[in-house]
Amino acid sequence: MRSSLARPGARIARATFGQALALATFALLAVTPTRALAHSQPYSFIDLRLDEHKLQGKAVAHVVDIAHELGIPAPDSLLRQGILDRYGARVQALLSSRFAIRSDGVGLRTRWTGIEPLPGRRSVVARFELPWERIPGKLHLACALFRYDLQHVTYLNVYESGRLRYQGLLDATRSNVEYFSGGGQGRLALIATFVGEGIHHIFIGPDHMLFIVGLLLLGGSITRLLKIVTAFTVAHSITLALATLDILNPSPGIVEPAIALTIAFIGVENILASRNGRDVRALIAFGFGLIHGFGFAGVLRELGLPAGARAWALFSFNGGVEVAQSVIVLSVAPLLALLKSSSDAWSRRVVAVGSWCVILAGAVWFLQRVLPAS
Repeated sequence: MRSSLARPGARIARATFGQALALATFALLAVTPTRALAHSQPYSFIDLRLDEHKLQGKAVAHVVDIAHELGIPAPDSLLRQGILDRYGARVQALLSSRFAIRSDGVGLRTRWTGIEPLPGRRSVVARFELPWERIPGKLHLACALFRYDLQHVTYLNVYESGRLRYQGLLDATRSNVEYFSGGGQGRLALIATFVGEGIHHIFIGPDHMLFIVGLLLLGGSITRLLKIVTAFTVAHSITLALATLDILNPSPGIVEPAIALTIAFIGVENILASRNGRDVRALIAFGFGLIHGFGFAGVLRELGLPAGARAWALFSFNGGVEVAQSVIVLSVAPLLALLKSSSDAWSRRVVAVGSWCVILAGAVWFLQRVLPAS
């Protein structure tokens, strides 16, 4: 009797558990992006083939992504050529709006040559071409095909004269790629680009600028200043090369606070040197230049080193840094020399005030770089 009474209760318990499980499943589905259920292959592909007369390319995209963007209710219908032909112009317009190619700074207009389904991959391939008179020095590709999916990745392959020259990934964190061609035109474009980046980095980086100014505050003869700047150049060139070539690569979490400390230290050293007459700026410039070189390397890695041309990129970026440093030296040193020749008292005040400003700036940057962001 006890057993027969237990069965309905057990059934009720099982039903209640089943309902709870169903509700939990429904709730999970409600908060889970439908993208994850509908499409487990968040990939697309772009191939670019360069020759002397034109660029030929193809874009391969999954039907789920295309259907989502165009509001097509049945993604797999695009795998039938007849249906795809009906939507072909819209698919091409969608792709055209999501990637753009520039040749030596000039935008290229995509000419679509065909579109067809790839049933085995549940994808669509759209072919295009871009005519030109010669292979450009630099190609710039801006690509963000399917922004609605933060996990989406586009694989990029670039072929030149039939050889695969570049492979890269484009995703939510990186939507631009620069490709430098293999000839002399490409090398010149690469040099111009990385020299410009080296100059740009110095002038947008107040820490490096202030360190150089700090080294110059005490003034001195042209020979002395050249020794100081040369020592800094040689040192940061060494560590820039070591880090860029992945021989020695300390963490930015160590390098960036250390750079801030070097700035504060040079301010302290200036105050001490102005009192005791000791000038060891060349040694300091060399020692601290080793640390600054790792900072330059971090910037260079973010730019992305072109395959097969790392040495050229490294040399050019370093050259840009030297150009910027030279501009700072040629701007600041004559002013300090003029001030010292006209008023020694005012010169000492400028050294003192300037040094304290350098110390304060270095200390603030150090704290900002070691304390967690709130």
